[in-house]
Amino acid sequence: MGRTIAGIDEIKSLVGQEVGVSRWYTIGAERIAEFARVTEDEQWIHLDAERAAKESPYGTTIAHGFLTLSFLSEMNRDAVDLQGDYKMRINYGLNRVRFPAAAPAGCRVRGRFVLGAAEDFGGGIQLRWDCTVEVEGQSKPALAAEWLVRVYV
Repeated sequence: MGRTIAGIDEIKSLVGQEVGVSRWYTIGAERIAEFARVTEDEQWIHLDAERAAKESPYGTTIAHGFLTLSFLSEMNRDAVDLQGDYKMRINYGLNRVRFPAAAPAGCRVRGRFVLGAAEDFGGGIQLRWDCTVEVEGQSKPALAAEWLVRVYV
C-alpha cells in the first residue's frame, strides 16, 4: 500500500503535490485479449502479434488506451490510502485524457497521482487527480488524465 492519508483535512493540504505512486502492473497479451473480447474492440493491433510485428509502428501488439485508463481506480487504491470518516468514493468523470505513447503487450505500468484540486461540494469533497501511467523503460507515459473523484462525507 502506498501513502496513508489521515482524512479529508490532510488531503486538502496536499493540493499541488504528488500524493502517491502505485506498484507496477503487467499488461500481458492475455489481459489485452480479455479486454478486447469484453469491449468488442478486437482490432488487430491489439491481438494479432504476427501482423503487428510486420505492420505496426510498435513492432508488437499494444494495450487498448481504455484498458490502461481502466487501471486508474486500482492504481489509485494502491497508491493512496484515504482514511477517515467518509461514506464512499465515486468516479465522477474525466476532464481530459490523452494517450501519449503505446503500452506494448507484456509491459509493466504504474500510476502517479498528483492532487490537482480539492474542492468542497454539497455532500463532501471533489478531488481532481492529475494522473500519469508510466510504462517501464519508456520516457513518455501511456496515459495522462485529469480524473475527478467525489468523496462523500
